[in-house]
Amino acid sequence: MSVEQILADKGRGTITIRPDQTVAEAIDMLSQHRIGAVVVVDADRSVQGILSERDVVRALAENGAEALSEPVSRRMSRKVTTCSATDTIPSLMAVMTEGKFRHVPVVEAGRLGGMVSIGDLVKHRLAEMEAEHKALRDYIATA
Repeated sequence: MSVEQILADKGRGTITIRPDQTVAEAIDMLSQHRIGAVVVVDADRSVQGILSERDVVRALAENGAEALSEPVSRRMSRKVTTCSATDTIPSLMAVMTEGKFRHVPVVEAGRLGGMVSIGDLVKHRLAEMEAEHKALRDYIATA
């Protein structure tokens, strides 16, 4: 199973923010959409960074309420691991586990094409395992 299959199921819509918007605006987006990270993109939808809940907590711990008025570009993670739609779920799960992050933007032709979370990967992997289990049970029952 590939990332493309996840995107086909969940859609390619991704919440984004510009680098010049404030951390407060990012927090509003995270809360409103009930998500854990927002992708920072430029006008061409090229990934510039990612701002996660962890980044927000660090900003608040370091600068208190003043962090809320800072631009996202100051607090975002600039080193973003991305994937392509052709990447496999097991390989991406390994990358996310090793890097200890939960969100990966999908990049196609240099532009943001979607986002997958560890929750998306686990959900699809469990569905795949359940289908295999059912197929084996059906095979055994008819043998």
